[in-house]
Amino acid sequence: MEHMEINHSVSEFILLGFSSQPGMQMLFFLVFLAIYLAILFGNSLIFALIRIDSRLHMPMYFFLANLSLLDISYTTTTVPQMLLHLLSKKKSISYTGCIIQMYIFLFLGITECILYAVMAYDRYVAICHPLHYTLIMSRSVCVKMAASSWVGGFFFAMVHTGVTMRLPYCGPDEINHFFCEVPAILKLACEDTRVTEVVLFVMGVILLMTPVFLILVSYVFILAAILRISSAEGRFKAFSTCTAHITMVTLFYGAAMFMYMRPVSSYSPERDKYFSLFYSVVSALLNPLIYSLRNKDVKGALVKLMGKK
Repeated sequence: MEHMEINHSVSEFILLGFSSQPGMQMLFFLVFLAIYLAILFGNSLIFALIRIDSRLHMPMYFFLANLSLLDISYTTTTVPQMLLHLLSKKKSISYTGCIIQMYIFLFLGITECILYAVMAYDRYVAICHPLHYTLIMSRSVCVKMAASSWVGGFFFAMVHTGVTMRLPYCGPDEINHFFCEVPAILKLACEDTRVTEVVLFVMGVILLMTPVFLILVSYVFILAAILRISSAEGRFKAFSTCTAHITMVTLFYGAAMFMYMRPVSSYSPERDKYFSLFYSVVSALLNPLIYSLRNKDVKGALVKLMGKK
């Protein structure tokens, strides 16, 4: 029987999701639906405000609009399917559908990693070279930097997905997760995954630590520039423009590093589902709150829009 199972290919996977708590399915559905609607509303509002208010036509907000678009896409890749599975008995996803979901999720996630580094560079130029800010961060430069983030995500996600899915998957077909994430999928491979794990670990280190290193370097220069400002009010004002970015970077990279910079052997399905939920859903929910609540320009644009209404 075991021999037969190893020789047939899996045509679909069963996503177990949060089925270990059957009595909580409806509660989970309502909570995640509310979170998803809040993510759509909050990020769409930020995106719309940046588009329509001329005062927000600045590099920092251009990158923030990209981040909002990423967060909407990111959560839409996983949450609607999760909501559907919470209500239905059939919780399957086709093999091809699983590959597509994995690729899109990685594409958007890697793009976000790179974009945070780009946003750190923007803050570096704004604080360390304020007189040349508009010259250095011209419209064409901003577009090229944002496009490079998306292109980088597209390319690296293709490599990451290709390395993962080259392994044979022949059963069991149950993924103890709410979407097709790499560590959960690797557990189902019916071949030795050690070489693949090493390759993916190295890729994870490069893709996560390179942006983190660039962000840290940017903030070393930013901190040095802030300390040179003579007035306490000036130092506070300069630093306050970075706090939202620092908060989001800490939340996003902290959870992502935990998921992708460790061996699959240490994977714990029940615990790691919640970590995935945190960096893929909760960070997208917090993003518009953190940026809008701490930003007088965004609040001003919202008040102006409400006044027009």
